[in-house]
This record gives sequence, structure tokens and C-alpha cells, in this order.
Amino acid sequence: MVVAIERGAPLVAIVGPTAAGKSALALALAESLDGEIVNYDSVQVYRGFDIGSGKLAPEERRGVPHHLLDCLEAEEQFTAGDYRREALRVLAGIKERARLPVFVGGTGLYLRAVFMGLFDGPPRSEELRDRLRALAERRGREFLHRLLKRLDPESAVRIQPRDTQKAVRAIEVCILARTPISKMQARGRSGLEGYRVVKVGLHPERKELYQRIDRRVEWMFARGLVEETRALLAREDSSRIKSLGALGYRQAGAVAKGELSLPEAILQTQVATRQYAKRQMTWFRHEAGIIWLGGFGDDPRVQSQVIELLHDIGIAAPGRGPELQTPELNVQIPDQDKG
Repeated sequence: MVVAIERGAPLVAIVGPTAAGKSALALALAESLDGEIVNYDSVQVYRGFDIGSGKLAPEERRGVPHHLLDCLEAEEQFTAGDYRREALRVLAGIKERARLPVFVGGTGLYLRAVFMGLFDGPPRSEELRDRLRALAERRGREFLHRLLKRLDPESAVRIQPRDTQKAVRAIEVCILARTPISKMQARGRSGLEGYRVVKVGLHPERKELYQRIDRRVEWMFARGLVEETRALLAREDSSRIKSLGALGYRQAGAVAKGELSLPEAILQTQVATRQYAKRQMTWFRHEAGIIWLGGFGDDPRVQSQVIELLHDIGIAAPGRGPELQTPELNVQIPDQDKG
């Protein structure tokens, strides 16, 4: 297998489905290669979302610097554009310290925003968004989609009629910029420059992954996910906390409101998380240049494989880190999921 090596400061990104051990692999790489971890999970950026997001507690981070964790209040809005701006700021600091940035998380859109860039659209308008959401509630999501079709037919083909979030943003851009969002996106975008990016993907066997997902969901509820969610729901402006609709929190919120029993919430979260893992793999299959490895990121063999791979392509300096075995790389390109 030949890996193309680009010029620039090294950067490693770990991708793959939830529960694949990405955080464990990131810690191993950061410890061995003098790195700092950059989170790209859209829920872990918020304070108070700890158990359900799978966020490592401070004592579990083993002294490795972590960035873009716990950096926002739960009610704050945070877009992919906001993430790109903050991630570039963090990257500049890591480069100054001559350390290795290791990106880890599960929100593929955030990673794409950093590496590929975003179109230069107008800042969001919460007032306009609220008016559009109210319109959708009053007249239906399909009405909002018909409005988008009049403003930007090309985007209306791409955006599903029931995808209110994307429709609101597209209409917002059309109105504020007085230009269809599809035309603005066609002008191109500015990607990440000055970095040599290596993307490592974890692709464990599906049956074992699903077993891990089920166990992790049970552990989250046993550890206090309902209580964590109840505290967030009790906040004064909880209706504006978008992440309460995230996996686990949505089901835990239903328990807190008496709408679901605990066993029902656990089962629903397990099913939804397995479906989410499939969607993550579908997303990352469309990303170019990922080096896929079978197994989980908390497996020492996999960790050794990745460190050896990085050493071979010139990212890990010889002699840095612990003495490692050199097993044959289990590199694979994942097939399409079936069923």
C-alpha cells in the first residue's frame, strides 16, 4: 500500500463509528508522538453533556492537552463555520508548540469544514431563523420546502422536504445574501493549507461493534444519564438547548418526563445508536484518503499498527514513544453495509 505524503505540518485525524475506540487510539497516539487532541464531536463542545456524549473525564485524559471540549454553555449556538474558526485557532497554537494535532470525534461535518472549508455565506440571523421555524410549525415543513424551491430550485432538489434545519439555513442565506445558496457554494471554498493530513479509519467487525454499543448505552444510563439530562432540562432556557435532541439525551429526557420507562429508553437508544454508527460509516466512506484498519482503537495491536504506519510515512520520529511490535497492517476498505 502506497500512502501519498504531502508537505506541511503533520496532522492526524481518527474517524470511524461510535464505540470503535477512537478516543483510546487518540490518547495512545498523543502520548507516544508528543501530540495534543482536538475534539470534533458536536455534543462534547458543550459543558454539562458528559455521560451521554462519551466525553473523557479530566482524570481519564492522562495529562494530554484536549481542545474544543467544554468550551460552550449548553444554550449557545455553534455551527460548522464556528467550529472551523475555533479549530484553525487551536491548530495555530499547536503548530507553534511543534506538537502533533490529533483530531478525534464523530461529527464528520466538522472535520470536513476544517479540511475542505465552507462557502463564504452570511452570518446566521436568529431572528430570521425563528420566523422560519415558526412558519414551518404553523404551515408545515413542506411549505418551507416549497418556499426554498421558489428561491433556489437547485438546493430544493438536494435538500429533503422534511429536513427543516437545512431548509432554514438555505432560505436564510438566500434572503440575507440575495443570492441562491447553491450559487454561493458553487464558487468554491478554501481548504486547509500548510498541513500534511493523515486520516486513519477504524472499521471493527459489526457484530462486536454492536455489542459494544449496547454495553456502552447500558453503562451510560447506569452511570446517571437520566439525572444529567434532568439537570439540563431544568435550566431556564432549556428549549434552546439543541443537544438535548442528541442520541441518549433525547431518550433520557423522555424518561425524565415520564414518557418512557427506563428499559424502553435503553433499548431505543441502543437501536438508534447502531443506526447512527451505520450512518457514520456511510459518511466517512465518501471521504477521500482514509487508511482503514480493522479492529478497535483500544486494542494495543491496532495502536501499534497506527504508530508504525505514521512512523513509516515520516510523522513519528524514530525513537520516540515506547518500543513497539510491528504486526502486519490489517488495512481494508469497508464494503457497503448490508441490511
